[in-house]
Amino acid sequence: MDTGEMQAFVRVAEHQSFSGAAAALGLTPSAVSKLISRLEERLGIRLVHRTTRRVALTSEGDVYFARARQILADIDEMEMEVTRSRGSPRGHLRVNTNTGFGVHQLAPALPGFLARYPDIDVELSITDRVVDLVADHADTTIRAGPIIDTSVTARKIADYNRVICAAPDYVAQHGVPHAPTDLANHACIGMAFQTPVQWVFRMRSGIQNIDIVPRVTTDNAETALRLALAGAGIIRLADIIVGEPIRRGELVPLLMDVHQAEPIALSALYLAGRHRLPKVRVFLDFLIERFGSAPWRP
Repeated sequence: MDTGEMQAFVRVAEHQSFSGAAAALGLTPSAVSKLISRLEERLGIRLVHRTTRRVALTSEGDVYFARARQILADIDEMEMEVTRSRGSPRGHLRVNTNTGFGVHQLAPALPGFLARYPDIDVELSITDRVVDLVADHADTTIRAGPIIDTSVTARKIADYNRVICAAPDYVAQHGVPHAPTDLANHACIGMAFQTPVQWVFRMRSGIQNIDIVPRVTTDNAETALRLALAGAGIIRLADIIVGEPIRRGELVPLLMDVHQAEPIALSALYLAGRHRLPKVRVFLDFLIERFGSAPWRP
């Protein structure tokens, strides 16, 4: 790929003319036109409609323009940052992660990272929706589960498990379930996105999904945690969320001898080459250093 062709196309799209792009690039209009024609020939598609008055993008050109402009911006940022830093990490770091890891693990650990790298400022976005690294301009996003997107690079941080637990007050009042079937006589808290609500156990006949009839359902893990802490019932949540309350004695693990923890990989995702930026490289290393041993494990 010739970045000169890409730059010419982006300037033409921005100025909507070959002459305007030529002036911005220090080239002649004919030279810019040749670069665009060469790009279109290589791609096998038309990117611009040429008229006597102005230049308009085709639908394919619109898609290419959005990506190309971001790629060129990333290249400029990378070169500027590497040149400025000379190996010293600095700059604006955009991080995205889900609620469970972001609130319970990353946020408490972030002051240590900021103290270590005073020239890096962090923009932390916490959301459970799927994030487009390009559209959201994120340097890295931290996600759980299998990685389907082949356009990104994944670096595994650690695994986390699910834990069944309840508040000591709930257990004192309602008793301890000794077998999965005992859960039918308990108030359980289910996640609304799971229909039907099923918890996984190791039975004599093998791994089984046991249907749970929840007393309360919610679509938010934080809410489920608060309900359990208040004694509303039994929950099954990730140990990145319940690990610390269990260590403090605010929650009690249940059915540990038969519960299937279902380990899930937690990974940092980034666009190819992004890890070469000093600010991204040291943040990825920090994630492995701080969380590689799964410190949330109760």
